[in-house]
Amino acid sequence: MPRKLTPYLLVLPLMTFIAVFTYIPIVTSLDLSVRQWDFMSAEKPFVGLDNYMILFNSHPFWNSLRVTAIFAFISVPLRLALALVLANALTRETFARRILRGALFLPYVTSTVSIAVVFSWVFSTDFGMMNGLLGLFGIDKVRWMQSPELALGVLIFINTWKQLGYDVIIYIAGLQAIPQELYDAAAVDGGKRMHVFRRVTFPLVMPTTYFLLVISVIEAFQVFTLVNVMTEGGPAGATDLIVNRLYEIGFTLFDIGQGSALAVLLFILLVALAVFKSRVLGKRVHYEA
Repeated sequence: MPRKLTPYLLVLPLMTFIAVFTYIPIVTSLDLSVRQWDFMSAEKPFVGLDNYMILFNSHPFWNSLRVTAIFAFISVPLRLALALVLANALTRETFARRILRGALFLPYVTSTVSIAVVFSWVFSTDFGMMNGLLGLFGIDKVRWMQSPELALGVLIFINTWKQLGYDVIIYIAGLQAIPQELYDAAAVDGGKRMHVFRRVTFPLVMPTTYFLLVISVIEAFQVFTLVNVMTEGGPAGATDLIVNRLYEIGFTLFDIGQGSALAVLLFILLVALAVFKSRVLGKRVHYEA
């Protein structure tokens, strides 16, 4: 009996941790999403689907969903395209390439709050470095973070710069796993560089692309710190990403029921996106691999 229980005892601490910080919060959120609670009241009256109906009839909710979709569907393809190009250039092992890999990966492990504070100064209207550089060419000051047309683009740029190093490292691992014999055979057949990339490299790196696509979309739909530190959802809701909207509802307005309902909707949305990508790309990925 002790020998049979040993595997379960070994995984018990991890399973307890996952249960306390993942499964229990999920169940609690589901319960709170159908109740009305403001953090202070002892009572949590059952309101059914009212919290969900309020969200569906709320303009800020639909605006945050639209902004998040724009953010994700611009930043994710941009990240993956840049990462694949850089990884292809940095695959070979040299001292200079190792230094460049480390430089690219450094922003990923740097505190997001620190990055947000630094870039708040960089894109400051009055004394920012970007406007200082533009001033050298006689260009007037640009209101980067005060313009609804530019603020989201700035956040996309910063998030892409921060996450790019991780994507590059994963792509390098995928590229290094491709057998060299395939490139040698393509060279013997007279294949040009772009032809080899399209016919050999890209198809064989599709499983890596699929993995990065899934986690990148999930990450893009969960961006919060950059928004909270730099814009707080402004100007005029132009950067009000969905997790920032959840924070505003739950921890600024103290409407925990509606905030939990939004968290449940976000969870359902991410699961639906993952299933959709699996259905659309799954067969192609496994076929190409």
